Amino acid sequence: MSEELVRKAEEAAANSYSPYSRYAVGAVVRTTDGREFAGVNVENAAYPLTQCAEKTAIGAAAAAGYRPGDIAAVGINASPCGGCRQWLYEWRVPEVSFRRADGTIATYEAAALLPDTWDLPG
Repeated sequence: MSEELVRKAEEAAANSYSPYSRYAVGAVVRTTDGREFAGVNVENAAYPLTQCAEKTAIGAAAAAGYRPGDIAAVGINASPCGGCRQWLYEWRVPEVSFRRADGTIATYEAAALLPDTWDLPG
């Protein structure tokens, strides 16, 4: 599943809006019932307002009614930033795959990407 989702993320990255960094990122989340939602990074001149690809993909799934624990896997064409690692952790994603700089694919559980984090409420 990881290779397929990373490939789809690479395809999604073509729709990135990244005029400032020129670093196109795509992400695809697959839910536990098999639906897929793509996201891309969307930059803004006020750089902190930029949206990451993982966040837009998770947001699309949330808009469709999915909640933490409903995402089975995510593929990304680059290593997730620290903020996205927190999102992936809070959404309890068991499989996070991304393309490394050397071209190989890394796969981790979201909790392994963000060790010693805060516990989720409830």
